Amino acid sequence: MFRAELPQPNDIRQQIRDAYRADEEAAVERLIEKARLSPEQTARVQSRAYQLVANVRKADNGKSGIDALLHEYELSSKEGVILMCLAEALLRVPDAVTADKLIQDKLFDADWQSHLGHSDSFFVNASTWGLMLTGKVIKFGKAEKADPGRLLKRMIARSGEPVIRKAFNQAMRIMGRQFVMGRTIDEAAERAKANEEKGYRYSYDMLGEAARTMEDADRYYKAYEDAINDIGRVANGRGPIDSPGISVKLSAIHPRYDFANYDRVMNELTPRLKQLALLAKKYDIGFTVDAEEANRLDLSLDVIGAVFADPELDGWEGYGLAVQAYQKRAYYVLEWLADLSVKVGRKMMVRLVKGAYWDTEVKFSQENGFEGYPCFTRKASTDVSYLACAKLMLSRRDAFYCQFASHNAHTVASILEMAGNDRTFEFQRLHGMGEALYEQIVDKDGENVPCRVYAPVGTHEDLLAYLVRRLLENGANTSFVNRIQDEQLPIEEMIADPIEKMAALPRKTHPKIPAPVDLYGAGRVNSRGIDLTDTNKLLPLNAKLAEFQRKTWSAAPLIDGKLVAGTPIDVVNPAKLGEKVGDLVQATEADVDAAVAVAVKGYEIWNKTPASERANALRRLGDLLEDNMDEFIALCQREAGKLYSDGVAEVREAVDFCRYYANRAEETFREGTVLEGRGVFVCISPWNFPLAIFLGQVTAALAAGNAVIAKPAEQTSLVAARAAELILEAGIPGAAFNLLPGPGRVIGNQLINDPRIAGVAFTGSTETAQVINQALAKRPGVPLPLIAETGGQNAMIVDSTALPEQVVQDAIISGFQSAGQRCSALRVLFVQEDIADKLCHMLVGAMKELRVGDPKFLDIDVGPVIDEKSRKTLEAHAERMKKEAKLLHACDVLPECKDGTFFAPHCFEIPSLDVLEREVFGPVVHVIRYKARDLDKVLDQINASGYGLTMGIHSRIDGTVRQISQKLRVGNCYVNRNMIGAVVGVQPFGGQGKSGTGPKAGGPHYVERFAKPVAVTGNADQEAGFDDRSPIIVKDVIPSDEYAAMLGAQETWQAVDGNERVRILEKLAAKLTASGKAELVAGAHHIANFAAVSENGFVAPKRMPGPTGETNDLYCLGRGVYLVQVDKNAEPVRVIRHLGAALAAGNAVILAGDQKWLGDIPALVVDAGLPDKLVKSVGTNTGLGAMYDGAIAGVSCVAPLDRVTAFKQLLAKRDGAILSLISDSGAEDDGALPDEAFLHRFATEKTITINTTAAGGNASLMSMDEN
Repeated sequence: MFRAELPQPNDIRQQIRDAYRADEEAAVERLIEKARLSPEQTARVQSRAYQLVANVRKADNGKSGIDALLHEYELSSKEGVILMCLAEALLRVPDAVTADKLIQDKLFDADWQSHLGHSDSFFVNASTWGLMLTGKVIKFGKAEKADPGRLLKRMIARSGEPVIRKAFNQAMRIMGRQFVMGRTIDEAAERAKANEEKGYRYSYDMLGEAARTMEDADRYYKAYEDAINDIGRVANGRGPIDSPGISVKLSAIHPRYDFANYDRVMNELTPRLKQLALLAKKYDIGFTVDAEEANRLDLSLDVIGAVFADPELDGWEGYGLAVQAYQKRAYYVLEWLADLSVKVGRKMMVRLVKGAYWDTEVKFSQENGFEGYPCFTRKASTDVSYLACAKLMLSRRDAFYCQFASHNAHTVASILEMAGNDRTFEFQRLHGMGEALYEQIVDKDGENVPCRVYAPVGTHEDLLAYLVRRLLENGANTSFVNRIQDEQLPIEEMIADPIEKMAALPRKTHPKIPAPVDLYGAGRVNSRGIDLTDTNKLLPLNAKLAEFQRKTWSAAPLIDGKLVAGTPIDVVNPAKLGEKVGDLVQATEADVDAAVAVAVKGYEIWNKTPASERANALRRLGDLLEDNMDEFIALCQREAGKLYSDGVAEVREAVDFCRYYANRAEETFREGTVLEGRGVFVCISPWNFPLAIFLGQVTAALAAGNAVIAKPAEQTSLVAARAAELILEAGIPGAAFNLLPGPGRVIGNQLINDPRIAGVAFTGSTETAQVINQALAKRPGVPLPLIAETGGQNAMIVDSTALPEQVVQDAIISGFQSAGQRCSALRVLFVQEDIADKLCHMLVGAMKELRVGDPKFLDIDVGPVIDEKSRKTLEAHAERMKKEAKLLHACDVLPECKDGTFFAPHCFEIPSLDVLEREVFGPVVHVIRYKARDLDKVLDQINASGYGLTMGIHSRIDGTVRQISQKLRVGNCYVNRNMIGAVVGVQPFGGQGKSGTGPKAGGPHYVERFAKPVAVTGNADQEAGFDDRSPIIVKDVIPSDEYAAMLGAQETWQAVDGNERVRILEKLAAKLTASGKAELVAGAHHIANFAAVSENGFVAPKRMPGPTGETNDLYCLGRGVYLVQVDKNAEPVRVIRHLGAALAAGNAVILAGDQKWLGDIPALVVDAGLPDKLVKSVGTNTGLGAMYDGAIAGVSCVAPLDRVTAFKQLLAKRDGAILSLISDSGAEDDGALPDEAFLHRFATEKTITINTTAAGGNASLMSMDEN
């Protein structure tokens, strides 16, 4: 796992590690005891804090500046959030067109006027005025509101540079000056002079975020160097305490500052930090290393400690660091630092802060299923921790020069009390904030304690992330800075003692922030992850994996719970072809036959097993998988070439499937249900997710009561075989689950042509899915379900409002993680031309940092591709691209790659999507530039490819996000985040068109598709013979412009507000009833009925549960143009049921039949208020032509079984997307489904996931109350 041994921790260091995600109740209890003061001290603190706040409220300067702005636009106000989004994005948008679009998008929804004159502050009113002016200039009348784009175009045409942008930039400048000390150190130092005379000192922070590339890191390093030289000049030998200092972020000076790259960090980052420290020593100024995310703390202590202990720094006491009190480890970190300081024999400057990444930490732990949070969930607990830490620091002034950063009057008063008469410490505040509070502290006649101002220096563009973090921290409703201005709030409440508050609370954790394991509530346990930055977790994992390094596994056919003997073949490791991983015995024709015979009997037993028992078996399987996670990580790594992080994610997804489908089984198959298992289901799974997709298919089929025959991919049968052992151990009968490893062409072929098979679940290529579909269509009788998830030509669209650093990170993850071998992986990156040069340059820089090598090492980013065949295909594509496109970058590979099937990540720039003939399944990203005005053409191009699996959008313009996500026919759409790693029950996964049949795996409708209506005796004979009306193939005669018009009408219908659609359908039902035609009257109730049923899931999307800082919405939508084929003897009432379901699901409909009454429907439809051209009536033969090669998205039929068989075969001859046939023959087919299930057969699903923390913080978490 590690290329070199990790250093051994001492006892204090081990305490830090043990406290990483410690139990919050115990941690808070312990700190309460450490922080407590005597009753007399507590009383003095209260009285001093009261006085401080009262003076702030009296003082004029407290009502100006950023404090007042934050109070006015607090985070719970819509305007506050809008202000942040705009401020940050506008500072970066290079092109005017997009900037105007962004302003218009954000300002329309805000009511700035209500904020005018609220505050006495010139600053707040100037900003508000600027915003209002901007908003006012845009606000005209109703017509313009309906089409703001038109109005904006008119205005831009009228005034050269829009007034809007001018006004807004003015408002931003006022804001920027308030937050940023100056563009350069010299400018800042000049501005600081007046304050320094009052008793303030400064620490300058060079604005800028983490380095993504070595070039970034070099640039930041140079900026720090220049800044230290400049500060040194200004300091003029005053010594570290009296001089201005500098703050340094480790993530800014190395692009791979993370635990996995431990060796690189120690060998490359440490010397860089030392050089900067030596430079600061030369001038004898303060030098503070800033605190960052929790998963870097342990690593940072090694770096900071190594540099601090360097003898070359002897004689200088300016070196220090920031410690975050919101982390459960803070107290122990201070103990370790004190110990280090005494050992080295020099004091250290320590800045105690609360911590600025709280929302990020919460989200990260929830997403990854960690066992707790590294930080406290309640603000008051952080305050308690801060006081305990401050008390410890003040007791160790032999080791520390203490620096207390806080804007909280209670905290300030407590520190003054604890410090007693010894005033050799300082306070710190942020520039532009807390001025009125600290005027009283630094005052020679007041407390006379110096205060250092933490002041950002830099240009507007770099202000963004800093600004947003500050706004979030302090705009939160619980924030002291926000509340100190609120005259309505009694001072006593503001200065309440956090120690007493927390001691009195029976439950110390935040009631509204569930532990990661409880993310989905009581019904489902979140799968457990492993924090690969936590040495307490890694070292035991490493030891266990070492045992598995020598193990070999075996796979063989498993029939009726018994393994079948045979001659094995070797399975080798794709990263090292000389290494044998195990033995594989392949199934024979006789094995296939035996397995089907056993499964037929197994179905009888398992289908009768109560759903609750089936569900419990699946939950047991989930628990067993978690218990064996280490082995599966090893096996996925050695058989499939997966990284540690991918191995963990693979097991977690499999566990999630088990638990989610267990719940679905209990809900769908309750007592008295009309659904049951279909029979023997064949599950054909791919090698790229050998455990997760394998078990996803199998557990869904088992949940519904089917017996399963699983055919895993040839390349990864060992993973499947180990999972199969656990399936039996969980209590699933051997007859109900059979495993047949071996070549797909042989086994798969035999299985899909076996008449005893009742359905197929398949994940793999679009071509193979077509072959399976044609084989299943040959079978007479009711259509068998083929649930297929196939490939994609997945695109990410990036406009010029996107944050380039975030886009690059997300493109690298989406395109190259798992060596690009994911169905959801990014293939085509569309970048708005205004930012394309900058973005491509940054992307190449980030690619240069990727390490391609053996996944047994933790520092590897990209492992091997699955086999030699894949590697050759990718090589051939790269060769073609080098001739026809522009190679932007190809990564280097490590020498260890020579023995495996490695293909380095490549990035090409191509002129258009047409260059790509099919999906390229590996680590290759293709960049295409587009003009802002051509966005619609780009969307048409993507839709025209026929694929629709995943899609990424990076934009700050909500209107753009809506336009793209609604227009593209894709299954999963991700906004302002990466586009891989769909989570079960949160982001149901699956595509549209050529990318899959639906329903979505891990979604609420998936298990249902594995079921059928319970058989009723005396129904139509399933094996009906053919009659002489088998269709002759008829060419389509509907002109293409008519399909286009219908599709346009369908998009219009889909866009109508959901409740309005229900109302219109009810009106249509009334029109049919009033028509007086017996056929129409008979079926009218179905239309009204489906209108009502559609209120669940179709009227508005279903909000899925998930981590904080993200929304996940599942939409049920129309597929497009539906063909309803009506046999000559069809009952009208059943035909209208199909029409009602198709319309309620959001489709356009072609009614094909020779009955005269069908021709009356289109006019009634328009009459009821549905779009013109939404429903068309044609003759039977025209319908058959459309079925053969028309531009339709689905077919349903009301016809006897022999006709159904003929239609199935006709549909299977089509190219392109697989269209399933909804049959209604009177047998146990779709027509017998209950209404809700029937409606879903006409729908497709789309998940839209929006990262709501994309601007750098999570407002919903920050503004949440704790009651």
